[in-house]
Amino acid sequence: MGVFDGVHRGHLEVIRRLRERAAGQPAVIVTFDEHPRTVLTGDGPPLLTGLEHRVRLLGRAGVDGVVVLPFREVSTWAAERFVHEVLVETLGASWVLVGENHRFGRGREGDLALLERLGAEHGFKAEEVTLETGEGEVISSTAVRAALSAGDLERCAELLGRPVGYLAPVARGDQRGRTLGFPTANLALDPRVATPPRGVYAARARIIEGEDEGPLLPAVVNVGRRPTFKDHDPDLAEVHLLEGGRDLYGLSLEVHFLERLRGERRFNGPDELKAQIERDIEAAKRRLSSAPA
Repeated sequence: MGVFDGVHRGHLEVIRRLRERAAGQPAVIVTFDEHPRTVLTGDGPPLLTGLEHRVRLLGRAGVDGVVVLPFREVSTWAAERFVHEVLVETLGASWVLVGENHRFGRGREGDLALLERLGAEHGFKAEEVTLETGEGEVISSTAVRAALSAGDLERCAELLGRPVGYLAPVARGDQRGRTLGFPTANLALDPRVATPPRGVYAARARIIEGEDEGPLLPAVVNVGRRPTFKDHDPDLAEVHLLEGGRDLYGLSLEVHFLERLRGERRFNGPDELKAQIERDIEAAKRRLSSAPA
């Protein structure tokens, strides 16, 4: 049980242990639709992954199922009710893993000691685990957020075990990139989800259609407000697939940010911008040619 924001290397180690304990039974993650701090104190941190992205990453990590609970509701339940309705009646749990100092239920009354006591009554074991890697390094979502805010993509990748990413549906734009000769797929940026600082990035992008996930494709991504044309629109991510692509409206893209090529700039018109985009594409190709797939 936990938030699992970012699904970083510490989380992956917990999932590895979960699968070991499962011993052939389904390994299931219990998570929440909102960050607990957002509900309890109103000052929740920006998320590293939206809910859909988090669930997909957990599935790729090898779990057999993900249960998403409405935190505003279950946080009002007595801890014993939570255990009975979620862990016993719904999941039939045989082994429950929680993070250090994990609390649950109304007033944070539930803890490891309560889980152990109720587990003895209902036939499951409870275990507390730290979010550390196999090398003993403790990893936190807070550390990933700090690295992302500083634009340190290399450190993000070290902590996550993969490049930092963002997943969203493709939104209709003004098609200005198409008129410049560089069509883009626009992704609205959720203000609740952290993204890299504004600028242009060498990246890889994956087309997602329902449950189907395509291969990672080379891309250039602009994150920001497009100040050459508009300076007051909400930030968005403009994704240009270097190998071309089909109509992506109605689909989603998952972007992996590999390297920041430059900061956001205002240009003196479309011609100057087009020349810079051409340079950005060449820089991205060089970077991607040497990056691990």
